Amino acid sequence: MRYEAPNSLDQAVALLAKETGEARVLAGGTDLLVQMRTDIIDPVLVVDIKGIAELRQIKEEGGGYRIGAAVTGAELKEHPKLKSIWPGIVEAANLIGSTQIQGRATMGGNLCNGSPAADSVPALIAAGAKATIVGPKGRRDIPVEDVMLAPRKLSLTKGEIIASFLLPAKPARTGEAYLRFIPRTEMDIAVVGCAVNVTLDASGTCTDARVVLGAVAPTQLVVDEAAQALIGHKLDDAALQRLDGAAQAACRPITDKRGTIEYRIKVAGVLARRAAAIAFDRAMTRG
Repeated sequence: MRYEAPNSLDQAVALLAKETGEARVLAGGTDLLVQMRTDIIDPVLVVDIKGIAELRQIKEEGGGYRIGAAVTGAELKEHPKLKSIWPGIVEAANLIGSTQIQGRATMGGNLCNGSPAADSVPALIAAGAKATIVGPKGRRDIPVEDVMLAPRKLSLTKGEIIASFLLPAKPARTGEAYLRFIPRTEMDIAVVGCAVNVTLDASGTCTDARVVLGAVAPTQLVVDEAAQALIGHKLDDAALQRLDGAAQAACRPITDKRGTIEYRIKVAGVLARRAAAIAFDRAMTRG
């Protein structure tokens, strides 16, 4: 195996584009190194991107925030303004592993690992975030939900790297939340995850919403029917029941050692209701 640590995106892209064997990008390494040590993958080339300054920055842009793909969960948590404006994003990123893992793990790596149970991905999708991808043909921006095609399969082409995520300007009275269910209190993989983002009018009625489920299908699910259950309504029992039903109906889970199909479907509805309640509460405080 060859290890390279370029100090620019152009160098990283050139290395990946030139390699004829299997090449992998190392951001935090919390998934990659485990997979290498357990012989799940055996790359010819590992390109470490932590030394590329552009990928380690959090900066305001166009009223929103651009977050480098190699920014760690711990660094997100230590950014007070970002944490205040996008608490659900920061909370989701900090559900990845232990405190020590959060000092290494990145949202870029979490997405590129290609797991339907990734914690930061539903929150990014619900926020309307875009991924900036850099490759031999230049840069392109795509919605985060378009990056993952199937488990372990991404829409990136040879030589491409996710450089950053762009969170849009957040409208007034907009709130978001991400919740997951795991068998243990921490350091486990989501049985179900749910992110909700809502915008309210002055009366507390929902005018826009996104609901995203994780770990209940081959990829994260944007559930338009669940969003419609909230739009035009306040957070009353009827809206919550419609949301619960829409979330359950969208699920296409599997049975594994962490949960059955029936259990995952039921939990999806419960988490959707709970995440919506948090999102509505946060939206009301952002007048």
